[in-house]
Amino acid sequence: MYRRILLKLSGEQLSGDAGHGLDPERIKWIAGQIKPVIDKGIEVVVMVGGGNFIRGAEVAGHGIGDVTAHNAGMMATLINATVVADIFNAAGVPARALTTVEVNQFADQYTFRRANNHLDKKRVVIVGCGTGRPFLTTDTAAVNLALEMQCDIVIKTTKVDGVYSADPVTHPDAQKLHDLSYDDVLNNPDITVMDKAAIGLAMEEKKPILICALLTDGNIARAADGEQVGTRVS
Repeated sequence: MYRRILLKLSGEQLSGDAGHGLDPERIKWIAGQIKPVIDKGIEVVVMVGGGNFIRGAEVAGHGIGDVTAHNAGMMATLINATVVADIFNAAGVPARALTTVEVNQFADQYTFRRANNHLDKKRVVIVGCGTGRPFLTTDTAAVNLALEMQCDIVIKTTKVDGVYSADPVTHPDAQKLHDLSYDDVLNNPDITVMDKAAIGLAMEEKKPILICALLTDGNIARAADGEQVGTRVS
């Protein structure tokens, strides 16, 4: 069983079946998946993406500068962080949203000390705005935050139950890969589980990553218990 985990949730996962916007019922369900983890005394830090609203790298151009595009993507993650925190609290999972960019009217500024204080009080810490800098994805931000917050592992939830030798949707004969090295991921262009900067940072600091399916009931709790429910990158 881990002491503290970093859970990476994509914006798309927060949108439910719609694929865009926010689905309160899906977020409430996620809260229910995290509650057994908290009840066991495991501390949870969440990094949220923003792709359910806007992906910064995809909107650059047509008069929108690269930095502005990335800033827009970070603001999308802040929407997610604040809404997710509200729904978690309403569902009986104490949570606080923090932001790495200063917008005090909307959420408290992230600091290591403030986040630790919330964790000490058994609250889930939900961080928006990624690293607060352009050109870095929320995957990289998740690994960076896991290192700063001294999380034991990064758990990234996806649509499938791990990493496969090829896309299992288009290749029914694809084989599930239970264990991968950082080098395996960095050197294989077909493995796109996280961006290369995130994997490189994890490799430098020897931070393990577990890739597992979000919508399998109990997966998050089992992963936090130390079970290998997906693919481990280490």
